[in-house]
Parts: sequence; structure tokens; C-alpha cells
Amino acid sequence: MSAKIADTAEQSENPVRVVFIGGLGRSGTTLLERLLGQLPGVMPLGEITHLWERDLVADEMCACGATFSHCEFWQRIGKAAFGSWDRVDVERLSALKATVDRTRHIPVLAGKKLATDQHRLVREYASYFERVYAAAAADTNARVVVDSSKHASLAYCLRWSPNIDLRILHVVRDSRGVAYSWTKKVRRPESPTGEQMTRYSPTKAAMLWNAQNAAFSLLARRGVPVRRVRYERIIERPRKVIASLARFCGLDLAESDLNFIGEGWADLGPSHSAAGNPMRFTVGRIPIRTDEAWAEDLPESTRRMVSTLTRPLLGRYGYLNEDEPAPDDGRSAPDDACRVHSQGGGE
Repeated sequence: MSAKIADTAEQSENPVRVVFIGGLGRSGTTLLERLLGQLPGVMPLGEITHLWERDLVADEMCACGATFSHCEFWQRIGKAAFGSWDRVDVERLSALKATVDRTRHIPVLAGKKLATDQHRLVREYASYFERVYAAAAADTNARVVVDSSKHASLAYCLRWSPNIDLRILHVVRDSRGVAYSWTKKVRRPESPTGEQMTRYSPTKAAMLWNAQNAAFSLLARRGVPVRRVRYERIIERPRKVIASLARFCGLDLAESDLNFIGEGWADLGPSHSAAGNPMRFTVGRIPIRTDEAWAEDLPESTRRMVSTLTRPLLGRYGYLNEDEPAPDDGRSAPDDACRVHSQGGGE
């Protein structure tokens, strides 16, 4: 029988503070990253889970407009983190990802102990991310780096690193809006071949919505600070929500630091987001408004199907209408704008 490793490794003296934005794609995670990225002391990095294949191998475009190999920021990060990007063993990293960073591995990663061999692999895998985070923080003098990778399995891997001060922003959106968004055709502008973003059927989107959101709820019970925020609340009260989330991230802001957010708009500066939604390329003033096209364009039968599949969490997150009562499980009261969960806090 394999030896076991205790689940709380002693944190290093100077861990890098990482705010990990989690949730299912098409839930507003890129918008949240862009808004947080305008705050002083914050460095948004995009979806680092895709950095290795899309940028290091495929040399796709950074949000600054340069290809990865010609982006001065990312070349500095590669040199500081690894000596050079050429020294990163992408095949080894891919093998580690397949071994530890999959949704099916979450039950093991969520435990209080890991088998010795598994612990070694998880730590090795997380070390690639640690180095990128630390290099980016040092390069920009950032107090916080933001990784909008979204995937719960990666967050579970990162929780085992003593070199990361991990905080989770769990973004939820009405499952019916998410399912509708996944049916849309969206071109990836960074792809030289005109590749489209992945699309899911409403059924698959609903099941993924359940899995990802449930996983982040469990992570909150494993001692990791988790703040849950609804996409719709970000849209309704962006300035108030960002101010609240900044405190969660450990930032002390002046009121003027939020002047980039106005009534129904926000001003976005350039960034070096490595991967993610095409919105990462947008610079300038953007509208912030409710997107409820799904309410009219999603067929009634599909809407009911998605509602049925996701009903327990829809109720917990406060999305059910009065004519769609939530199961009486004692956990379905609507959220406040944001909630913090920690070990023993529950929901």
C-alpha cells in the first residue's frame, strides 16, 4: 500500500498570491478577469491551462496583438521562469496533465491525503504554473496574478502547492444562458486557420455546468478561500462587485481606482492575456449590459430540459422562477452578491 502525504503542506515564506477564476466557460469569466485586470497591483494572465499548447507550441496571439514568440512580456516570463521556453518539456507536461488534471481525478485530489506517487506528480505539474505565476508577479511588481483557466481540476491541483497563496473566484451564470451561449459559432481571432471556438450541445453544456460548479463548491470545503459571484450581479452592479472582490483578493483600493467603471460601461486597457475568450483583445470602452437573448432564442423544450438537468444548483444559486420551485433541500436560498466559503463554512 502506498504511503500517504498529509494534505496541508507548510506554505513557503513568500508564496505568490494567485486568484483563480473558475466556472464553466461562457459564464462571464473573461469579463471578470478584464475588470480585475484594471486594478492597481493586479496582473491578469489569461487561461494559463492553454498556454503550453496554444502559445508555446502553436505560437498563437497574445492579447497585446503580438504572437507569443514575439511578445516581449511572455519572452521575459519564459526566461525568468525556466531559463527559456525551449527548456519546457511540453510532452512531459501533457503527460502530467493527463495523469492528474482531469475532472475524473477530482475525488482523489479533493481528499485530505494523497498517495506518495500521486502527490509527487501533482506537485511536479503545479510547479510549471508556480514558475509562471512567480515570474509574472516579479516582472510587473504585482501583488496578485489572475489565472482565468476556469477548470476545477486545475484548481484542485494548485491547492497542493505550498508556493501558491490560492484564492478562488467561482463565477456562476444561469445554466440556460450558458447552454445557449455554447451553441453559438464564435471564431477564435488568434487562430491563424480561422478555427472556431468549441461548441457543446445544450445537454452536454448542462452536465458540464453541474460538474464544474459542484466541484468548486466542494473545493470550498477543503480549506481554500472561495468567493462565489453571479455573472448577472456583475452586470447589474459592476463597481460594487469589483470593490468587494478586490477586498477578497487582499487589495486596498482608493475610490478613484474604480473610476474605469461607469454606469453601464467600463474602460479596458491592453493586456497580455495568453488565452481565452476573444474579448481579451478588446481595448477601450465596452458596454456592460444584460445578455438575455437565451430567454427568447432558446427553444422552450431545450430550456425546460436544461432547467430539469440543472435544477438543484439553479435553486441553490437563486435562479429558479416562482413557478419553478426548487427542491426543499435546505440549501436553495438565493445568494447574496458574493459569498465566501472556507473549510467548515459549507454553503
